[in-house]
Amino acid sequence: MKTIVLGAGVTGITTAWFLRQAGHDVTVIERQPAAGLETSFANGGQISVSHAEPWANPGAPLKVLKWLAKEDAPLLFRLRADWRQWRWGMSFLRECTPGRTRHNIRQIVNLGLYSRATLQQLRRDLGLDYDQLTRGILHFYTSAAEFDAAQEPARVMREHGCELDMKTPDECVAIEPALAQCRAQIVGGSMTPSDESGDAHRFTQALAAACVAAGVEFRYDTRIVGLQSEGDRLAAVQVADARGIVSTLAADRYVLCLGSFSAAFARELGIELNIYPAKGYSVTLPVQDPAKAYSVSLTDDEYKLVFSRLGDRLRIAGTAELNGYDTALNLARCEAIVRRVRALFPEMSDGRDAQYWTGLRPATPSNVPYIGRSKIHNLYLNTGHGTLGWTHSAGSGKAIAEIVSGRLPELDFAFTGLAREDRRSAGALRTA
Repeated sequence: MKTIVLGAGVTGITTAWFLRQAGHDVTVIERQPAAGLETSFANGGQISVSHAEPWANPGAPLKVLKWLAKEDAPLLFRLRADWRQWRWGMSFLRECTPGRTRHNIRQIVNLGLYSRATLQQLRRDLGLDYDQLTRGILHFYTSAAEFDAAQEPARVMREHGCELDMKTPDECVAIEPALAQCRAQIVGGSMTPSDESGDAHRFTQALAAACVAAGVEFRYDTRIVGLQSEGDRLAAVQVADARGIVSTLAADRYVLCLGSFSAAFARELGIELNIYPAKGYSVTLPVQDPAKAYSVSLTDDEYKLVFSRLGDRLRIAGTAELNGYDTALNLARCEAIVRRVRALFPEMSDGRDAQYWTGLRPATPSNVPYIGRSKIHNLYLNTGHGTLGWTHSAGSGKAIAEIVSGRLPELDFAFTGLAREDRRSAGALRTA
């Protein structure tokens, strides 16, 4: 069966790998000259099952209002004359109820656990090296109110299998001695020892190379310029190469992995995906003094920043700005990250040689991605992963490959487009 994967970010590449392993003849279309050069390029680097509390939660509406006028706010809505942004915002508010939050945490935890185990198996099978560290993720809190608010989501995560233990400030410092630099600010923390970190860009390129060796064809520097549909099927995609030469590519199946651009593509086929770009930022700093730098991956929950050690580099990433498809660097937000780093770790870095990056993360209001069938008979979805694309990529790639192949994944997840009886069948598979 010939299958075309649209997009070569980390989700598209894992999808291509597992489709090829399932026996598909796979072609990947990507507008960039190589894999993993957009949202997957310089993200936070965490494989974080413990990041299962969605942005949309009962405490979010008041925070968003408080942050509206702050240029360096963790979550910044730049209100635009864009009805899709407003629709996304209204849907976000509907997801902020306690019941919806619990439901979404369950989906995110289940997918995260499955994906982390899939990634670990993939790493063992292929011998992948991407600056990975398997020392867990430590969330630390500098606000007593935020620490108190974290107790209930943590309980729900544990209920669904996420290993997450609350820690005292001194226990946080014992886990990561670099936190001694800000011990007076820490009120508590939580530790997920099974979580990991690593360079998503290096992983994506390494797996893309493995895909090539396995027989996957890549069409880089190739833009999608048109669609040909026949009834309820996608018949072909028209593409233009780097020279502008237009050709037509046809397949039996298509999988949509275009990140924030998935919604526009799907709209051409009459499918409305509630995905809006959440512009994220990262700063990469050199390790100046290894004795003062962290080696356990960290999360600063109050400022929504994540910290990963990537060999001799420090990656700090976070914040979300809803401002359409603008990809210009906002230096105020980048510099705010550096200020926070220096406030927490004054002996670790002076901020010199900082590399700034921004990328568009494909966010759904619930933080739950679209994985499954679309209403177009031969078009499948693996998109909308928001801030957790790296965390969920291996699991969602394996799951969608199963669905495209006509099988049900052994994963308890609200897959898009599966009938209720299909989901019951999947449940029977899991308990057999």
